[in-house]
Amino acid sequence: MTVSDATSPRDEYRFSLVIFDCDGVLVDSERLAVRTEVEVLAELGWPLSEGDVIERFVGRSPGYMQAAIERQLGAPIDFDRLFMQRHDEVFASELRAVDGVTELLDALQIPVCVASSGTHDRIGRSLALVGLADRFEGRIFSASDVALGKPAPDLFLHAASAMGTEPGRCAVVEDSVPGVEAGRAAGMSVFAYAGGVTDAAALARPGATVVDSMLSLITLLAS
Repeated sequence: MTVSDATSPRDEYRFSLVIFDCDGVLVDSERLAVRTEVEVLAELGWPLSEGDVIERFVGRSPGYMQAAIERQLGAPIDFDRLFMQRHDEVFASELRAVDGVTELLDALQIPVCVASSGTHDRIGRSLALVGLADRFEGRIFSASDVALGKPAPDLFLHAASAMGTEPGRCAVVEDSVPGVEAGRAAGMSVFAYAGGVTDAAALARPGATVVDSMLSLITLLAS
């Protein structure tokens, strides 16, 4: 894909690309994941509240979480395997798309992609479970693709480059503090969705527009 030329319909819009986080933005997974992580961590000997897990790990890569757990426990542990065993069962029965996100995607007339801290396998499975996989086929980017995950800007800059779009023409939709910080560091316009597990006050950073529903983004992104 190449950058649009001057006659492209994209130029009629404020943005040329919308980059979506996955968990908590496209799929209503964060509450399920946090609940499962609390359960597994307690069994391993590190009791944390849901608030603790949100503050420490939401928006971070699996590798970041793995390293933090091993430092705390003082021993190697295959947390991802333990988590995924329970995660798959919970997600298969309870995972849903975030309210309003399908309508938002229908309204957008510009390219979209996903840039998530999850692995490609995890992102793909989540999107497939809620019927959104076809919307992002070939346009999914993972923290495993870059050297540094969020809050570093690397992942968003990688996604923009792969999609042939200048960072200043990109909008980022995020629901975590590390994600908001990464979008700002990338020089992109950031829209922070406060309808998930991270409250609006924590997401309210300079340069970020906080919204409480996906439907409110239709006016901000699709006009």
